[in-house]
Amino acid sequence: MERSELLKQLHIDRQASPRRSRARLLALVIAVLLVLGGGVWFGLARGAPPTVRTAVARAATPGAGAGSVLDASGYVTARRQATVSAKITGKVVAVLLEEGMRVEEGAVLARLDDTEAKAQLSLSRAQLTAARSQLAEIRAQLDQAERDFVRQEELLRRQLVSAQSMETARAQRDMLRAKLGAADEQVRVARESVSVAEVQLDNTVIRAPFSGVVTAKAAQPGEMISPISAGGGFTRTGIGTIVDMDSLEIQVDVNEAFINRVAPQQPVEATLNAYPDWKIPGSVIAIIPTADRSKATVKVRIAIRSRDPRIVPDMGVRVAFLNPPTAGATAATAHEAGVFVPADAVRGEGTAGVVFVYANDRVERRTVTLGRSAGGNRLVVSGLRDGERVVVSPPDTLKDGATVRVADKS
Repeated sequence: MERSELLKQLHIDRQASPRRSRARLLALVIAVLLVLGGGVWFGLARGAPPTVRTAVARAATPGAGAGSVLDASGYVTARRQATVSAKITGKVVAVLLEEGMRVEEGAVLARLDDTEAKAQLSLSRAQLTAARSQLAEIRAQLDQAERDFVRQEELLRRQLVSAQSMETARAQRDMLRAKLGAADEQVRVARESVSVAEVQLDNTVIRAPFSGVVTAKAAQPGEMISPISAGGGFTRTGIGTIVDMDSLEIQVDVNEAFINRVAPQQPVEATLNAYPDWKIPGSVIAIIPTADRSKATVKVRIAIRSRDPRIVPDMGVRVAFLNPPTAGATAATAHEAGVFVPADAVRGEGTAGVVFVYANDRVERRTVTLGRSAGGNRLVVSGLRDGERVVVSPPDTLKDGATVRVADKS
């Protein structure tokens, strides 16, 4: 028995050997695939564009970087706005304005029916012509009377005519002199009548009182228009409304408990509700010296220093009143030029630095001149424009012209 057991132990299992060979081959294949997959992943990871954050460069304004001492809300208003109407009552025959149209001072906006005005002008001119003809006739008669009087005087000295004939010639001359004065006055009156008729004709043409933009069109051809309200609401009182966009300003209501924080010429930063990312520089024009008892507020007028067609009347706006420049601030600091960017977007120290400008999924390495620091921002004096985007905290491996992805545009 012991010998047979020993013989069994020396027996070779020929079925187990192929199984172990297949297991080793499978393990080798898996290892090769893992190595290849890792290599492909590493290559793709190295070729993918880096993800960066960007920020918009904002123009420096007086007081930029200073903290807000007070926030208030208000509206954009126009100091120069007019509803254009006619001086006379008449029927509209042409309207030459449309909303959004820019008009210059004196431009024709509408025309009224001028039939009666033209007829009156023709009549006045005819009367002036008649008066001038009568004046010429009287002047000719007076010239003849003057000569007759001189002859009668000469004949009277020779005692060839009676004194009565002399007096008759003098009376005729004096009468024609008086008629000449009256005729001359009639010519003057007729001339004034022509001027009045021309004014009445000109009143049928409605012109722009100043340069501006048409914001409303209120009449159509065929309607009656009058400078006063009449006709039970069927008569228009205006052709349209014109706003001088150069007179736009901001008016805000400040709680009277905080009005001591506002002063004339104080710098402000306005933000339109329609464009929350756009900061508009401005300054306080005046504090209206009266309070609203019902709301316990004081009205403040604010000048807009940046003119832009996006600013239109009656827009809602938020205003931040900034700390005024300190007494030691220089004029260059109060009116500095340049843009502010996050300090993390700038590489360099002193007055020289480098930023990466983002545009069209690529970055451009740009050398800039640096100014002062304000909080977490840095002033770029030159080399960067307002509205351009810069990369915040650029990676050390970022190169000029590299393709990037933006994670969050701020």
